[in-house]
Amino acid sequence: MKRIGIFGGTFNPIHLGHIQVAEEVRNKFFLDEILFIPAALPPHKEPGQVADARDRLEMIELALSRYGDFTVSDVELRRAGPSYTIDTVRYFISILNDKSTLYLIMGLDAVLEIDTWKSYLDLFLLIPFIVLTRTLAGRDDTDVGWRSLEKYLQLKVSDGYRFSAEQSCFIHDEKQSVFVFDIAPIDISSTHIRRRIKKGKTIEFLVPNIVRDFIEVKGLYL
Repeated sequence: MKRIGIFGGTFNPIHLGHIQVAEEVRNKFFLDEILFIPAALPPHKEPGQVADARDRLEMIELALSRYGDFTVSDVELRRAGPSYTIDTVRYFISILNDKSTLYLIMGLDAVLEIDTWKSYLDLFLLIPFIVLTRTLAGRDDTDVGWRSLEKYLQLKVSDGYRFSAEQSCFIHDEKQSVFVFDIAPIDISSTHIRRRIKKGKTIEFLVPNIVRDFIEVKGLYL
């Protein structure tokens, strides 16, 4: 049975930090594949805030062209209307059936606002989570992240969630497990990259060179 991670986002644009995170998660959780899924119409962002979905999709395809265990899905581009995670998860469950174990990969900040998402409680019934936290240089924020997640799960999802030291995750008698993974610090963000482009500064070493060239040729983020 394959172990597959679902890694969604705007990827506006995809950068080396996204790839580093995916590699760490794949190795830690022994995933056979990670699906990068760009949102076509992110419901929490204004349309003008993100580049065209097809451009973002192509940048991901270029960035991942040499990674055999990373693939790209255009499922949210093929679906009309806003891109809701619950619809994407249900889609992959329907086509993979019992042939694969799926995991939803998300950053801690995103999880801590998931109660604003469409049918968010259903996600905890359908798919286990891998929640990414970051330890900043000179600080130990891991425990802070775990405690904030535990409080949030019990308040917004179910007070039946409890931490299992044996399984290294939050478990529930009826809902899916929530794993927490502390990743290496990454001082890269799509917002920072877009700002550098607007100022005419280089984005070398922030995105794959092939993505940098694509952005320059298309004139994105100017």
